[in-house]
Amino acid sequence: MDNERGIRHLDAYRSTARYVPEGEPGGYRAAEHVLKNLKPGEVIEQAKAAGLRGKGGAGFPAGLKWSFVPQDSPKPKYLAINGDEGEPGTFKDRFIMEDCPHRLIEGAIIACYAFGGHMAYCYIRGEFYDSIRLLNKAVEEAYAAGVLGDKPFGVDYPMHFQVHTGAGAYICGEETSMLSSLMGERGHPRMKPPFPAVEGLWRSPTIINNVETIATVPAIFDAGVDWFTARGTEKSPGIKVVSVSGCVRNPGWWEIEYGTPMNVLIDELAGGMKPGRRLKAIVPGGSSCPLLRADKAATPYDYESLMEAGSMLGSAALIALDDTVNIVEVMKNFSHFYAHESCGKCTPCREGTRWMLQIHQRILSGGGNKDDLKLLKDIVAGIEAKSFCPLGDAAAWPVKSAVERFPEEYEEFIEKSQLRIAVEAEPAAEVEQANV
Repeated sequence: MDNERGIRHLDAYRSTARYVPEGEPGGYRAAEHVLKNLKPGEVIEQAKAAGLRGKGGAGFPAGLKWSFVPQDSPKPKYLAINGDEGEPGTFKDRFIMEDCPHRLIEGAIIACYAFGGHMAYCYIRGEFYDSIRLLNKAVEEAYAAGVLGDKPFGVDYPMHFQVHTGAGAYICGEETSMLSSLMGERGHPRMKPPFPAVEGLWRSPTIINNVETIATVPAIFDAGVDWFTARGTEKSPGIKVVSVSGCVRNPGWWEIEYGTPMNVLIDELAGGMKPGRRLKAIVPGGSSCPLLRADKAATPYDYESLMEAGSMLGSAALIALDDTVNIVEVMKNFSHFYAHESCGKCTPCREGTRWMLQIHQRILSGGGNKDDLKLLKDIVAGIEAKSFCPLGDAAAWPVKSAVERFPEEYEEFIEKSQLRIAVEAEPAAEVEQANV
Protein backbone atom coordinates (compact mmCIF):
# COMPACT_ATOMS: atom_id res chain seq x y z
CA MET A 1 0.00 0.00 0.00
CA ASP A 2 2.94 2.32 0.63
CA ASN A 3 3.55 2.73 -3.11
CA GLU A 4 -0.12 3.52 -3.76
CA ARG A 5 -0.62 6.65 -1.66
CA GLY A 6 -3.00 8.96 -3.42
CA ILE A 7 -4.54 6.19 -5.59
CA ARG A 8 -8.05 7.36 -4.80
CA HIS A 9 -9.80 7.06 -8.15
CA LEU A 10 -10.72 3.96 -10.09
CA ASP A 11 -8.75 4.81 -13.24
CA ALA A 12 -5.59 5.37 -11.23
CA TYR A 13 -6.14 2.24 -9.15
CA ARG A 14 -6.59 0.09 -12.23
CA SER A 15 -3.31 1.34 -13.68
CA THR A 16 -1.16 0.64 -10.62
CA ALA A 17 1.63 -1.96 -10.64
CA ARG A 18 0.31 -3.61 -7.48
CA TYR A 19 2.53 -5.38 -4.97
CA VAL A 20 4.78 -7.34 -7.30
CA PRO A 21 7.10 -5.00 -9.28
CA GLU A 22 7.02 -7.21 -12.37
CA GLY A 23 3.27 -7.79 -12.08
CA GLU A 24 0.80 -6.58 -14.67
CA PRO A 25 -1.03 -3.37 -13.76
CA GLY A 26 -4.67 -3.57 -12.95
CA GLY A 27 -6.64 -2.83 -9.82
CA TYR A 28 -9.48 -5.29 -9.08
CA ARG A 29 -7.60 -7.99 -10.97
CA ALA A 30 -7.46 -10.14 -7.82
CA ALA A 31 -11.20 -9.83 -7.15
CA GLU A 32 -12.07 -10.66 -10.75
CA HIS A 33 -9.78 -13.70 -10.67
CA VAL A 34 -11.36 -14.94 -7.43
CA LEU A 35 -14.96 -14.57 -8.62
CA LYS A 36 -14.28 -16.19 -11.98
CA ASN A 37 -11.84 -18.95 -11.07
CA LEU A 38 -12.02 -19.93 -7.40
CA LYS A 39 -14.61 -21.58 -5.19
CA PRO A 40 -15.46 -19.94 -1.85
CA GLY A 41 -13.80 -22.75 0.09
CA GLU A 42 -10.60 -22.28 -1.91
CA VAL A 43 -10.53 -18.60 -0.99
CA ILE A 44 -10.79 -19.44 2.70
CA GLU A 45 -8.06 -22.07 2.42
CA GLN A 46 -5.70 -19.63 0.70
CA ALA A 47 -6.33 -17.01 3.39
CA LYS A 48 -5.53 -19.65 6.02
CA ALA A 49 -2.41 -20.76 4.16
CA ALA A 50 -1.21 -17.16 3.97
CA GLY A 51 -1.63 -16.79 7.72
CA LEU A 52 -3.58 -13.55 7.33
CA ARG A 53 -4.31 -12.24 10.82
CA GLY A 54 -6.81 -9.64 11.91
CA LYS A 55 -5.16 -6.24 12.15
CA GLY A 56 -7.50 -4.54 14.58
CA GLY A 57 -5.66 -5.74 17.69
CA ALA A 58 -6.51 -9.36 18.46
CA GLY A 59 -4.59 -10.87 15.54
CA PHE A 60 -7.14 -13.66 15.06
CA PRO A 61 -6.67 -15.63 11.79
CA ALA A 62 -8.99 -14.07 9.21
CA GLY A 63 -9.51 -17.21 7.14
CA LEU A 64 -10.46 -19.19 10.22
CA LYS A 65 -12.97 -16.52 11.21
CA TRP A 66 -14.56 -16.64 7.75
CA SER A 67 -14.95 -20.40 8.08
CA PHE A 68 -17.12 -19.95 11.20
CA VAL A 69 -20.06 -18.67 9.14
CA PRO A 70 -22.69 -21.45 9.01
CA GLN A 71 -23.20 -22.20 5.33
CA ASP A 72 -26.51 -23.95 6.00
CA SER A 73 -28.07 -20.77 7.42
CA PRO A 74 -30.98 -19.49 5.30
CA LYS A 75 -30.32 -15.94 6.52
CA PRO A 76 -28.31 -13.37 4.55
CA LYS A 77 -24.64 -13.09 5.46
CA TYR A 78 -22.93 -9.74 6.03
CA LEU A 79 -19.45 -8.25 6.22
CA ALA A 80 -19.05 -5.40 8.71
CA ILE A 81 -15.79 -3.49 8.26
CA ASN A 82 -14.64 -1.71 11.39
CA GLY A 83 -13.42 1.77 10.45
CA ASP A 84 -14.29 3.31 13.81
CA GLU A 85 -10.67 4.19 14.52
CA GLY A 86 -10.77 6.17 17.76
CA GLU A 87 -7.89 5.07 19.99
CA PRO A 88 -5.35 7.80 20.82
CA GLY A 89 -2.29 7.50 18.60
CA THR A 90 -4.00 5.43 15.90
CA PHE A 91 -4.43 6.78 12.38
CA LYS A 92 -3.52 3.97 9.95
CA ASP A 93 -7.05 2.99 8.88
CA ARG A 94 -8.03 6.57 8.14
CA PHE A 95 -5.26 6.89 5.57
CA ILE A 96 -6.13 3.54 4.00
CA MET A 97 -9.74 4.68 3.52
CA GLU A 98 -8.62 8.04 2.15
CA ASP A 99 -5.66 7.02 -0.01
CA CYS A 100 -6.51 3.45 -1.08
CA PRO A 101 -10.33 3.17 -0.93
CA HIS A 102 -10.59 0.85 -3.93
CA ARG A 103 -8.23 -1.65 -2.31
CA LEU A 104 -10.65 -1.80 0.63
CA ILE A 105 -13.59 -2.39 -1.72
CA GLU A 106 -11.67 -5.08 -3.61
CA GLY A 107 -10.80 -6.85 -0.37
CA ALA A 108 -14.45 -6.70 0.70
CA ILE A 109 -15.55 -8.39 -2.53
CA ILE A 110 -13.10 -11.25 -2.00
CA ALA A 111 -13.95 -11.67 1.69
CA CYS A 112 -17.70 -11.67 1.07
CA TYR A 113 -17.36 -14.24 -1.69
CA ALA A 114 -15.34 -16.47 0.65
CA PHE A 115 -18.11 -16.88 3.24
CA GLY A 116 -21.17 -16.32 1.05
CA GLY A 117 -21.92 -12.68 1.80
CA HIS A 118 -23.42 -10.23 -0.66
CA MET A 119 -23.45 -7.04 1.43
CA ALA A 120 -20.55 -5.19 3.05
CA TYR A 121 -20.94 -2.29 5.45
CA CYS A 122 -18.03 -0.04 6.35
CA TYR A 123 -18.63 1.66 9.70
CA ILE A 124 -16.55 4.87 9.79
CA ARG A 125 -15.92 7.18 12.71
CA GLY A 126 -18.15 10.23 12.31
CA GLU A 127 -15.30 12.75 12.55
CA PHE A 128 -13.47 11.23 9.56
CA TYR A 129 -15.12 13.52 7.03
CA ASP A 130 -12.54 12.96 4.29
CA SER A 131 -12.62 9.18 4.75
CA ILE A 132 -16.41 9.16 4.43
CA ARG A 133 -16.39 11.40 1.36
CA LEU A 134 -13.59 9.62 -0.47
CA LEU A 135 -14.84 6.10 0.24
CA ASN A 136 -18.36 7.03 -0.87
CA LYS A 137 -16.88 8.42 -4.08
CA ALA A 138 -14.94 5.20 -4.64
CA VAL A 139 -18.10 3.14 -4.08
CA GLU A 140 -19.92 5.23 -6.71
CA GLU A 141 -17.07 4.64 -9.17
CA ALA A 142 -17.11 0.90 -8.46
CA TYR A 143 -20.85 0.66 -9.14
CA ALA A 144 -20.52 2.70 -12.34
CA ALA A 145 -17.72 0.45 -13.59
CA GLY A 146 -19.57 -2.80 -12.84
CA VAL A 147 -17.20 -3.77 -10.05
CA LEU A 148 -20.08 -3.63 -7.58
CA GLY A 149 -23.69 -4.44 -8.34
CA ASP A 150 -25.81 -7.42 -9.30
CA LYS A 151 -23.17 -8.82 -11.69
CA PRO A 152 -19.66 -7.70 -10.70
CA PHE A 153 -17.19 -8.41 -13.53
CA GLY A 154 -20.11 -10.06 -15.34
CA VAL A 155 -20.32 -12.81 -12.72
CA ASP A 156 -23.71 -13.77 -11.31
CA TYR A 157 -22.75 -13.00 -7.72
CA PRO A 158 -24.43 -9.80 -6.42
CA MET A 159 -22.06 -7.67 -4.36
CA HIS A 160 -23.01 -4.44 -2.63
CA PHE A 161 -21.13 -1.99 -0.42
CA GLN A 162 -22.44 0.74 1.87
CA VAL A 163 -20.68 3.33 4.02
CA HIS A 164 -22.22 3.90 7.45
CA THR A 165 -21.25 6.92 9.52
CA GLY A 166 -20.87 6.56 13.28
CA ALA A 167 -21.42 9.28 15.84
CA GLY A 168 -17.93 9.36 17.34
CA ALA A 169 -18.33 7.04 20.33
CA TYR A 170 -15.13 5.08 21.02
CA ILE A 171 -17.16 2.18 22.44
CA CYS A 172 -18.50 1.52 18.92
CA GLY A 173 -15.06 0.25 17.99
CA GLU A 174 -15.98 -2.82 20.05
CA GLU A 175 -17.51 -5.25 17.58
CA THR A 176 -20.89 -5.90 19.18
CA SER A 177 -21.33 -2.19 19.98
CA MET A 178 -20.62 -1.43 16.34
CA LEU A 179 -23.27 -3.90 15.24
CA SER A 180 -25.79 -2.32 17.61
CA SER A 181 -25.02 1.10 16.16
CA LEU A 182 -25.30 -0.22 12.60
CA MET A 183 -28.79 -1.44 13.42
CA GLY A 184 -29.79 1.98 14.77
CA GLU A 185 -29.59 1.00 18.42
CA ARG A 186 -27.55 2.47 21.26
CA GLY A 187 -23.89 1.55 20.86
CA HIS A 188 -23.60 -0.80 23.83
CA PRO A 189 -21.76 -4.14 23.88
CA ARG A 190 -23.61 -7.42 24.27
CA MET A 191 -22.68 -10.78 25.71
CA LYS A 192 -21.04 -13.47 23.59
CA PRO A 193 -21.95 -16.17 22.63
CA PRO A 194 -23.69 -16.07 20.28
CA PHE A 195 -20.74 -14.77 18.30
CA PRO A 196 -21.36 -12.40 15.37
CA ALA A 197 -20.28 -15.02 12.81
CA VAL A 198 -23.37 -16.97 13.85
CA GLU A 199 -25.71 -14.19 14.95
CA GLY A 200 -24.72 -10.61 14.20
CA LEU A 201 -26.49 -7.93 12.18
CA TRP A 202 -30.24 -8.45 12.36
CA ARG A 203 -29.52 -11.83 13.97
CA SER A 204 -27.82 -12.99 10.77
CA PRO A 205 -24.27 -14.35 10.32
CA THR A 206 -21.83 -11.43 10.23
CA ILE A 207 -18.08 -11.29 9.79
CA ILE A 208 -16.38 -8.31 11.41
CA ASN A 209 -12.94 -7.34 10.14
CA ASN A 210 -10.75 -4.29 10.55
CA VAL A 211 -10.20 -1.93 7.60
CA GLU A 212 -6.56 -2.93 7.23
CA THR A 213 -7.39 -6.64 7.36
CA ILE A 214 -9.76 -6.34 4.40
CA ALA A 215 -7.40 -4.00 2.52
CA THR A 216 -4.62 -6.60 2.81
CA VAL A 217 -6.69 -9.43 1.27
CA PRO A 218 -6.05 -8.51 -2.41
CA ALA A 219 -2.28 -8.88 -1.95
CA ILE A 220 -2.68 -12.59 -1.21
CA PHE A 221 -4.69 -13.26 -4.36
CA ASP A 222 -2.65 -10.96 -6.57
CA ALA A 223 0.94 -11.66 -5.50
CA GLY A 224 0.26 -15.14 -4.15
CA VAL A 225 0.46 -17.01 -0.86
CA ASP A 226 4.20 -17.68 -1.23
CA TRP A 227 4.93 -13.99 -1.73
CA PHE A 228 2.90 -13.13 1.36
CA THR A 229 4.39 -15.77 3.66
CA ALA A 230 7.94 -14.91 2.57
CA ARG A 231 7.48 -11.67 4.51
CA GLY A 232 7.14 -11.16 8.22
CA THR A 233 7.70 -13.94 10.73
CA GLU A 234 6.63 -17.56 10.93
CA LYS A 235 3.71 -16.86 13.26
CA SER A 236 2.98 -13.35 11.99
CA PRO A 237 3.50 -13.54 8.22
CA GLY A 238 2.99 -10.71 5.80
CA ILE A 239 2.82 -6.97 6.07
CA LYS A 240 1.52 -4.44 8.57
CA VAL A 241 0.64 -0.76 8.49
CA VAL A 242 1.87 1.05 11.59
CA SER A 243 1.39 4.64 12.72
CA VAL A 244 4.26 6.25 14.64
CA SER A 245 3.81 9.40 16.69
CA GLY A 246 4.86 11.01 19.94
CA CYS A 247 8.22 12.73 20.45
CA VAL A 248 9.70 11.80 17.07
CA ARG A 249 10.96 14.08 14.32
CA ASN A 250 8.72 12.74 11.52
CA PRO A 251 5.48 11.14 12.72
CA GLY A 252 3.58 9.22 10.08
CA TRP A 253 2.43 5.81 8.88
CA TRP A 254 4.36 3.12 7.07
CA GLU A 255 3.81 -0.37 5.71
CA ILE A 256 6.37 -2.76 7.19
CA GLU A 257 6.99 -6.47 7.49
CA TYR A 258 6.03 -8.09 10.78
CA GLY A 259 9.16 -8.56 12.87
CA THR A 260 10.72 -5.18 12.08
CA PRO A 261 12.36 -3.95 15.33
CA MET A 262 10.66 -1.01 17.01
CA ASN A 263 13.87 1.02 17.04
CA VAL A 264 13.90 0.82 13.24
CA LEU A 265 10.41 2.32 13.18
CA ILE A 266 11.45 5.08 15.57
CA ASP A 267 14.97 5.89 14.36
CA GLU A 268 14.89 5.14 10.63
CA LEU A 269 11.30 5.67 9.54
CA ALA A 270 10.21 8.38 11.98
CA GLY A 271 13.60 10.12 12.04
CA GLY A 272 14.48 9.40 15.65
CA MET A 273 13.75 11.39 18.77
CA LYS A 274 13.66 15.18 18.72
CA PRO A 275 17.07 16.91 19.01
CA GLY A 276 18.77 16.53 22.38
CA ARG A 277 16.22 14.07 23.72
CA ARG A 278 16.41 10.39 24.55
CA LEU A 279 13.76 7.69 24.49
CA LYS A 280 12.13 7.02 27.86
CA ALA A 281 9.10 4.84 27.12
CA ILE A 282 7.20 3.22 24.26
CA VAL A 283 3.48 2.68 23.89
CA PRO A 284 3.69 -0.09 21.25
CA GLY A 285 0.13 -0.32 19.99
CA GLY A 286 -2.06 2.55 21.13
CA SER A 287 -3.31 3.83 24.47
CA SER A 288 -4.78 0.46 25.46
CA CYS A 289 -1.37 -1.25 25.54
CA PRO A 290 1.02 -1.64 28.47
CA LEU A 291 3.98 0.75 28.35
CA LEU A 292 7.51 -0.53 27.80
CA ARG A 293 10.74 1.02 29.01
CA ALA A 294 13.33 2.21 26.49
CA ASP A 295 15.46 -0.92 26.93
CA LYS A 296 12.78 -2.87 25.01
CA ALA A 297 13.15 -0.71 21.88
CA ALA A 298 14.81 -3.50 19.87
CA THR A 299 11.78 -5.78 20.30
CA PRO A 300 10.49 -7.07 16.93
CA TYR A 301 7.13 -5.60 15.98
CA ASP A 302 4.93 -8.69 15.89
CA TYR A 303 2.28 -10.22 18.14
CA GLU A 304 4.42 -12.85 19.84
CA SER A 305 7.51 -10.71 20.48
CA LEU A 306 5.55 -7.83 21.97
CA MET A 307 3.56 -10.21 24.16
CA GLU A 308 6.80 -11.73 25.42
CA ALA A 309 8.15 -8.24 26.14
CA GLY A 310 5.12 -7.51 28.31
CA SER A 311 2.87 -5.54 25.98
CA MET A 312 0.87 -6.08 22.79
CA LEU A 313 0.63 -4.92 19.20
CA GLY A 314 -2.89 -3.55 19.66
CA SER A 315 -3.98 -1.07 17.00
CA ALA A 316 -0.38 -0.67 15.73
CA ALA A 317 -0.07 2.88 17.03
CA LEU A 318 3.49 3.21 18.30
CA ILE A 319 3.91 6.26 20.54
CA ALA A 320 7.52 7.15 21.46
CA LEU A 321 7.92 9.19 24.65
CA ASP A 322 11.13 11.09 25.46
CA ASP A 323 12.78 12.08 28.74
CA THR A 324 10.74 15.29 29.02
CA VAL A 325 7.45 13.40 29.24
CA ASN A 326 5.73 13.01 32.59
CA ILE A 327 4.41 9.43 32.72
CA VAL A 328 1.90 10.31 35.46
CA GLU A 329 0.52 13.08 33.23
CA VAL A 330 0.27 10.63 30.32
CA MET A 331 -1.70 8.20 32.49
CA LYS A 332 -3.98 10.99 33.62
CA ASN A 333 -4.72 11.80 29.97
CA PHE A 334 -5.30 8.14 29.12
CA SER A 335 -7.59 7.71 32.14
CA HIS A 336 -9.52 10.83 31.19
CA PHE A 337 -10.09 9.41 27.71
CA TYR A 338 -11.41 6.08 28.97
CA ALA A 339 -13.52 7.64 31.73
CA HIS A 340 -15.12 9.87 29.10
CA GLU A 341 -15.62 7.06 26.56
CA SER A 342 -16.95 4.40 28.95
CA CYS A 343 -20.54 3.64 28.02
CA GLY A 344 -21.37 3.16 31.70
CA LYS A 345 -23.06 -0.20 31.22
CA CYS A 346 -20.92 -2.09 33.73
CA THR A 347 -19.77 -0.97 37.17
CA PRO A 348 -16.07 -1.97 37.05
CA CYS A 349 -15.41 0.13 33.96
CA ARG A 350 -17.75 3.01 34.79
CA GLU A 351 -16.48 3.51 38.35
CA GLY A 352 -12.93 2.24 37.91
CA THR A 353 -12.01 4.61 35.08
CA ARG A 354 -13.42 7.55 37.05
CA TRP A 355 -11.41 6.63 40.15
CA MET A 356 -8.19 6.17 38.18
CA LEU A 357 -8.65 9.64 36.71
CA GLN A 358 -9.34 11.24 40.09
CA ILE A 359 -6.29 9.63 41.72
CA HIS A 360 -3.98 10.80 38.93
CA GLN A 361 -5.43 14.30 39.15
CA ARG A 362 -4.88 14.34 42.90
CA ILE A 363 -1.29 13.12 42.61
CA LEU A 364 -0.47 15.75 39.99
CA SER A 365 -2.09 18.54 42.02
CA GLY A 366 0.10 17.76 45.03
CA GLY A 367 -2.31 15.69 47.08
CA GLY A 368 -0.74 12.27 46.59
CA ASN A 369 -0.02 9.90 49.47
CA LYS A 370 2.05 6.74 49.92
CA ASP A 371 -0.99 4.47 49.57
CA ASP A 372 -1.92 5.70 46.09
CA LEU A 373 0.18 3.15 44.19
CA LYS A 374 -1.45 0.29 46.06
CA LEU A 375 -4.86 1.87 45.54
CA LEU A 376 -4.27 2.13 41.79
CA LYS A 377 -3.21 -1.51 41.68
CA ASP A 378 -6.36 -2.52 43.57
CA ILE A 379 -8.57 -0.54 41.19
CA VAL A 380 -6.86 -2.08 38.16
CA ALA A 381 -7.44 -5.54 39.64
CA GLY A 382 -11.12 -4.66 40.04
CA ILE A 383 -11.43 -3.69 36.37
CA GLU A 384 -9.18 -6.17 34.60
CA ALA A 385 -11.06 -9.15 33.14
CA LYS A 386 -14.21 -8.10 35.03
CA SER A 387 -15.72 -5.61 32.60
CA PHE A 388 -18.47 -6.36 30.11
CA CYS A 389 -16.26 -5.58 27.10
CA PRO A 390 -12.55 -4.96 26.43
CA LEU A 391 -12.77 -1.22 27.13
CA GLY A 392 -12.21 -1.88 30.83
CA ASP A 393 -9.04 -3.86 30.13
CA ALA A 394 -7.89 -1.15 27.72
CA ALA A 395 -8.18 1.43 30.49
CA ALA A 396 -6.51 -0.74 33.12
CA TRP A 397 -3.48 -2.15 31.27
CA PRO A 398 -1.54 1.09 30.63
CA VAL A 399 -2.04 2.26 34.23
CA LYS A 400 -0.97 -1.12 35.58
CA SER A 401 2.20 -1.04 33.48
CA ALA A 402 3.00 2.55 34.43
CA VAL A 403 2.72 1.82 38.16
CA GLU A 404 4.84 -1.33 37.85
CA ARG A 405 7.47 -0.09 35.37
CA PHE A 406 7.70 3.61 36.25
CA PRO A 407 7.03 3.69 40.01
CA GLU A 408 9.74 6.32 40.50
CA GLU A 409 7.66 8.84 38.56
CA TYR A 410 4.71 8.40 40.92
CA GLU A 411 6.94 8.29 44.00
CA GLU A 412 8.55 11.60 43.07
CA PHE A 413 5.19 13.37 43.06
CA ILE A 414 4.07 11.64 46.24
CA GLU A 415 7.30 12.49 48.09
CA LYS A 416 6.94 16.14 47.11
CA SER A 417 3.35 16.07 48.38
CA GLN A 418 4.39 14.53 51.69
CA LEU A 419 7.22 17.04 52.08
CA ARG A 420 4.87 19.94 51.41
CA ILE A 421 2.38 18.61 53.96
CA ALA A 422 5.15 18.23 56.53
CA VAL A 423 6.46 21.75 55.93
CA GLU A 424 2.96 23.22 56.19
CA ALA A 425 2.37 21.33 59.41
CA GLU A 426 5.48 22.71 61.17
CA PRO A 427 4.21 26.28 61.81
CA ALA A 428 0.91 24.93 63.10
CA ALA A 429 2.75 22.64 65.51
CA GLU A 430 4.91 25.53 66.75
CA VAL A 431 1.85 27.71 67.37
CA GLU A 432 0.14 24.90 69.25
CA GLN A 433 3.25 24.35 71.41
CA ALA A 434 3.50 28.10 72.16
CA ASN A 435 -0.12 28.20 73.29
CA VAL A 436 0.61 25.39 75.72
